[in-house]
Amino acid sequence: MDKPQIFISYSSADANWARSFAEALKERGEKVWFDQFEISAGESLRDALEAGLRESDVFVTLVESDSLHKPNLFFELGAAIGMRKKVVAIVPKGIDPSQLPIELRLRRYLVRDSPEGTAEELSHALAAA
Repeated sequence: MDKPQIFISYSSADANWARSFAEALKERGEKVWFDQFEISAGESLRDALEAGLRESDVFVTLVESDSLHKPNLFFELGAAIGMRKKVVAIVPKGIDPSQLPIELRLRRYLVRDSPEGTAEELSHALAAA
């Protein structure tokens, strides 16, 4: 069986952690769509992001306290749900779950650890599904 493709959504404040996380997933043999790997200079960001999400099976969003109320989170989350993608949120330790959008609270989310540790946990969860 083919491995699912994982689309990673993140805020610019998380760019370094997100890149390390994407690399750790790839090292585990996962198929990853990550903008820094996939979008070429001069390419339309909107078109590339939409195509990447459509081609992916799993939508992973890195949630931070300051990104909880940003329109991008709700737009991408809504698009992923509308496309019937598996949605996995990665949240910081100690976050109050009531702060999460209802669509993330209704799903099992992962608590953020090191990029490698979180990648291992996600890989394991996807293999068990």
